[in-house]
Amino acid sequence: MSQEQKKEVNTKKKQNKKKNKKQNKSPRLHVDGIFMGYRRGLTTQKTGTSLIKIVGVSTRKETEWYLGKKVAFVYNASRHHNGSNVRTIWGKITSSHGNSGIVRAKFKRNLPAIAMGKKVRVMMYPSNI
Repeated sequence: MSQEQKKEVNTKKKQNKKKNKKQNKSPRLHVDGIFMGYRRGLTTQKTGTSLIKIVGVSTRKETEWYLGKKVAFVYNASRHHNGSNVRTIWGKITSSHGNSGIVRAKFKRNLPAIAMGKKVRVMMYPSNI
């Protein structure tokens, strides 16, 4: 075999490996969102309800599909627990907030204030269909 033929064979093998890697990936079951802050009035804030901006959602009508969906705030803790330092705070989307695609969510433990502006995962389940 000449060197040119060997190069062709090697490039075909690399292409096949890339195809296999893409096929083995599982589908992503969440949409990114951003924790904007807490529900609030002029002088008070209600930390029990968090406001979340879902990426790609810009109207109140689009938020209807996300009502009842699970939300996860994933973060790294300083100490290991059960073999990992990754922790999750789970919540649920309860209602729309305003007309610009922001939703309200209640978490099992209130999100810390340091999480404002950070990403949350809006899961695609449970399904309403």
